[in-house]
Amino acid sequence: MKAKILIVEDVAEMAELISLYLEKDGMETRRCETAEIALAGLDSFAPDLVILDLNLPGMDGFEFLQRFRKNYATPVLIASARDADEDIISGLGGGADEFVTKPFSPRVLVARVRAMIRRMQDNAQAPAGENTFAFGDFVLYEGSCLLKKGDERLSLSAKEFAVLSLLLRNAGKPLLPEVIYKEAWKNVYGDLSAVAVYIQRLRKKIEEDPANPRFIETVFGMGYRFNREGAL
Repeated sequence: MKAKILIVEDVAEMAELISLYLEKDGMETRRCETAEIALAGLDSFAPDLVILDLNLPGMDGFEFLQRFRKNYATPVLIASARDADEDIISGLGGGADEFVTKPFSPRVLVARVRAMIRRMQDNAQAPAGENTFAFGDFVLYEGSCLLKKGDERLSLSAKEFAVLSLLLRNAGKPLLPEVIYKEAWKNVYGDLSAVAVYIQRLRKKIEEDPANPRFIETVFGMGYRFNREGAL
């Protein structure tokens, strides 16, 4: 299946360059110069991944991300000249899966996109007897990349799902941020603060009181642990 990539970028030359390299790699692209246009066309294009700039005319990238995440779990890669820690943390905390700062190599960007699409497709290959993890009112279907609370399907980004799945597979065992980053991001180099951001996002979705988590515990000096007893 040819991956469909939505590029939300107001600088025409940049959007065209990204599109050129992605299409040379066999992907289909659509370019939108504003967040409003991108949101209006989501259902008709149904992208497999979104490349998002933050500095957009009108609605900015942060607001787009907030609205997008209410209805879609599609992976989002932010590509922005804004490289302050607060912007990166806000982007990841708001629902982005990756953050790339400008200027960047188009070939490296394509490699990042390809890796994200590959992980998404691998996660969708559900085996006949896929693993399930039940905790509280929730059930996580590992092969289907699906989290349900009763009959309700909960929207998780690819990274959120990877982190939660990893914690559940290692329930009762504390995992260092370095271990979580290596397994969920498939990388040993990067900003480990992203792990804390995703833990907070997961707590907001599955904990009744995120400030006093029942499921995902912080074990000081040892990382994070999924609490078996809390899941009963």
